[in-house]
Amino acid sequence: MVEPNASRPDVKELLNRARAIAELVRARAQQTEVDRRISPEVIEAMRKAELFKILQPKVYGGFEYGFDVFVKIIAAIARGCGSSSWVYGLLASHQWITACFPKQAQDDFWSDRNALAAGSYAPIGQVMAVEGGYRLTGKWGFASGCDNAQWLYLGGTIPDAAGPRPGLFLVPSADCTIDDNWRTMGLAGTGSMNIVVNNAFVPAHRFVPYVELAEGIAPGTRVNTNPLYRQSFFASLPVTIVAPVLGMAEGALEYFLAMIRERVTRGAAVGGQRAMADFTTIQMRIAEASASIDAARLITLRDLDEMLATVSRGESPSKDLRLRNRRDHSFCVRLLVQAVDAVFLAAGGQGLFLDLPLQRIWRDAHAASSHISLNWDAVSTMYGQHLVGLEPKGQY
Repeated sequence: MVEPNASRPDVKELLNRARAIAELVRARAQQTEVDRRISPEVIEAMRKAELFKILQPKVYGGFEYGFDVFVKIIAAIARGCGSSSWVYGLLASHQWITACFPKQAQDDFWSDRNALAAGSYAPIGQVMAVEGGYRLTGKWGFASGCDNAQWLYLGGTIPDAAGPRPGLFLVPSADCTIDDNWRTMGLAGTGSMNIVVNNAFVPAHRFVPYVELAEGIAPGTRVNTNPLYRQSFFASLPVTIVAPVLGMAEGALEYFLAMIRERVTRGAAVGGQRAMADFTTIQMRIAEASASIDAARLITLRDLDEMLATVSRGESPSKDLRLRNRRDHSFCVRLLVQAVDAVFLAAGGQGLFLDLPLQRIWRDAHAASSHISLNWDAVSTMYGQHLVGLEPKGQY
């Protein structure tokens, strides 16, 4: 990680700004769900706070802080609103992806230093090679924050003599159409809608194969020499969607602790007029929640530290390291959902009211855990295959 200097705020200041954003989005959380998107005003507040510059290269006006700082910023915002944090994290993480593309693509993107990109990575686009690049057609789902983005990262597979090469295309939002299909029970405010592209031309310099991103050898690493940009795409970037769940779980525990300090039970069947904090079962649940949160935080930061240390030594991330990190992304979210469940179930009827945050955190955390990159069944079997000597079936 680059040492702080006078041209960028220090981490403490950036975290204070993130906490201010958390208060802003907390007050708007119910309306954000109704709107099914993050408002332009919130995006502008994040931009003014310079939070989209965390992973952005210095040469393009960014701060080049690492994923460790980024996780803390995302989690701080998630204490206020899970949907807002989810969208912030994905939009800001795509500054890192842009830094892995060829310089010409970076120049295209950062001709507007405030540009943002949404994305949908599944390589399902239909691709035709043409002079100077490719023609891209398809329909992609789950493009969180797409209505706040000027660019889209879309997955597709290019034809190649050595075999098909899946990867990411960088496409201007002007070449895309949004299909408004996002009506969900959780992360409702993320605006994770479908993207439709019809025969759009994409120059060759706006495509990078997944294998180069996974191995930390994408073209941008020759331009942006900070080891930050040599980290593995699949083994590092998913912390972008782990961190919101970390912040949600922290927020749920914080809210629950404040609630039980004041609350007494009403039902005679369970001991009316007793302080909730006096119940052994309540004490057990908050201990479980806090331990789960601590474990998830420690594992996440440990994995990021080891990945950065590896590439800083000039080594490529090993298969073992990449698969271990993928396992941990999913396992940490499992722990964090367990923490949210512990306090939500302990809250009883008071956890159900729509004007209180606990039910929304519960819905958002479970929605996040359904993301394919965090699905424990899919990721754990991939890691198990690796341990028994089989070829893992999945992305790492």
